[in-house]
Amino acid sequence: MEEKSSILVVEDERIIRNMICTALTNNGYQVYSTGSGLNACALITSQRPDLVILDIGLPDIDGFEIIRQVRSWSHLPIVIVSARTHERDKIEALDMGADDYLTKPFGTGELLARVRTALRHARNQREGSGSDAVQIFRAGGLMIDFSRHIVTVDGNEVHLTQNEYKIVSLLAQNSGRVLTYELILKELRGAKSKCDTQTLRVNMANIRRKIERNPARPTYLFTEVGIGYRMIEGE
Repeated sequence: MEEKSSILVVEDERIIRNMICTALTNNGYQVYSTGSGLNACALITSQRPDLVILDIGLPDIDGFEIIRQVRSWSHLPIVIVSARTHERDKIEALDMGADDYLTKPFGTGELLARVRTALRHARNQREGSGSDAVQIFRAGGLMIDFSRHIVTVDGNEVHLTQNEYKIVSLLAQNSGRVLTYELILKELRGAKSKCDTQTLRVNMANIRRKIERNPARPTYLFTEVGIGYRMIEGE
């Protein structure tokens, strides 16, 4: 657990804000909070928290504008908590750079798990810039050796095409996070690529056939319907 991590909670509903703050404080985090988007921008600049929990529907500026401002200068982890359930809102937030998106109502256990994942991913990104970066991903029987471009399941090598390996590698490097269709395709083909979700679905079907014991009931690669894909969190 990141016991010394500081978290800013941006939520205008007092009951929900207090619930989140209490759960975080009880789990060893240093917590700041506000119900204002403008105050949130000021606190992010002055306090430099390790993570932001952000509601989209705020009374002054909305959460999308906050994501836009923060992403112009920082990779600070952002976990969205929102009553908005439309796929387009989730996709927009994730494509703009949010690390995760929880729909209200949600359990504190789920929120804490998403917080841990986002903080761990941020830490891994920082460590990944050094020469001692971890080069192997493991989850259950799945192992991905990034330096050798080798994927094995239960010790048996899995033969993936170049695109299939790129997809698996990208998802593993962001394990526990949802990556949208558009984000995956841009990483594979560049910023100007068209969002060809049908080709991506075909690739994912082939990957599942190769690495899952039962592709109909995946244990490693999960679909977030209408949004994208998520790799199981690594060990």
